[in-house]
Amino acid sequence: MADQAVLSIRNVSRTFGTRRALDDVSLDVRRGEMIALIGPSGSGKSTLLRSISGLQVIDPGAGVIEAFGAPVQSAGRVSSRVREARIRIGFIFQQFNLVGRLSLFTNVALGSLGRIPFVRGMVGAWPAETSTAVMAALARVGVAEYAAQRANTLSGGQQQRGAIARALVQKAKIILADEPVASLDPVSARKVMEILRDLNRTDGLTLVVTLHQVDYAMRYCDRVVALKAGRIVYDGPAEGLDKDRLIDIYGPEFEDVFWEGAPK
Repeated sequence: MADQAVLSIRNVSRTFGTRRALDDVSLDVRRGEMIALIGPSGSGKSTLLRSISGLQVIDPGAGVIEAFGAPVQSAGRVSSRVREARIRIGFIFQQFNLVGRLSLFTNVALGSLGRIPFVRGMVGAWPAETSTAVMAALARVGVAEYAAQRANTLSGGQQQRGAIARALVQKAKIILADEPVASLDPVSARKVMEILRDLNRTDGLTLVVTLHQVDYAMRYCDRVVALKAGRIVYDGPAEGLDKDRLIDIYGPEFEDVFWEGAPK
C-alpha cells in the first residue's frame, strides 16, 4: 500500500558528551514519500539519517528503528539483521563517497556487492546483469558518457549523479541523501534534486533528504520535517512552512536571508 510505513523511528535519542543531538525523536516514513529534513546546523539531521541506516548507534533505552519491518537497531545496539535492511537502503553522502582512483563504472557497480560474490566484485568480474544495470543507471542520471573516467576527474555534480546511480544499481527501495547538493553549484544542485524527484515520482522510490536550502525543500518535497536542538518541531506539508514558522525554526536572523518570492 502507498501509505505503508517503510521506516519507523520510535523514541530515538543520541548523546555526544553533554549534547543531546537527538532527543526522543519519533517518525514514520511511508512508502513512496519524498521527505526533506531541515533545521539549523547541529539540529540532528545528519545524526538521524545515519541512525536510520545503522551507521550511527543510538543511545541505550527505549529507542527503536525499523526498516521494512526488520530491526535496524534498538536500545543502543545495532541489530544482527541490519544487513537485511541496508541492502534496500541507499545512502548518498554530501562528499559523494566515490573511490577517486576507480572509474565511474566501477564505483557504480560497487552498488551490486550485496547481491554478488564479494570476490567477483573485488576483481572487477562483474556479471553481465550488473554491467547492463550500471550503464542503464548512468544513462538514467545523464552521465553514461563518463563511465570509463576516473571518479576524481569528474565534476562534483557528475560525481553526485554517479552516487545516485550506485544506489539504483544497489536496487535500493529507500534513498537517504545527506546534504546531497551542499557542495554543488546552483545549476548542478537543481539537476541533482530534479533527478531525485523523478526517481520518487516515476519509480516510486522513497527518499529522505537533508537540506540546508529551505527553498529546495519546499520546491521538491511534499513533506518537510524540521529539527531544532534534536527535536522535531514541524512535520507536515511543505506549503505549511510560512515565514513565521521558519523564523521560529531558524531564529530571527532567518528573516535577513529570506529568499525572494518565499511565503510571506
